[in-house]
Amino acid sequence: MKEPKNAALVKQGEVRENLPSLKFKVRLDDGKEILAYLSGKLVIHRIRILPGDKVTVEMSPYDETKGRIIYRNKQ
Repeated sequence: MKEPKNAALVKQGEVRENLPSLKFKVRLDDGKEILAYLSGKLVIHRIRILPGDKVTVEMSPYDETKGRIIYRNKQ
C-alpha cells in the first residue's frame, strides 16, 4: 500500500533557540537540527514556547530541514 503524497513525518525534539517571527531552532531526537515555525492552533491559543521545551514537529518528506511545531509536550 502506497503512502499518500502529503503524508507528513512526525518527530520529537527540543527547542534550542528562539528566532524572530515565531521561528525556532529545534534539535530532533535523531540529532538533526531544523528550522521550525508554530502551527496556527498554537498561535491562536497563545501557547508559549521557550528554549528547552520538548515539542512534536511535523515535517515534509521532501524537505527535512524545515518543520512545523504542532504540540508542546508536558514536562
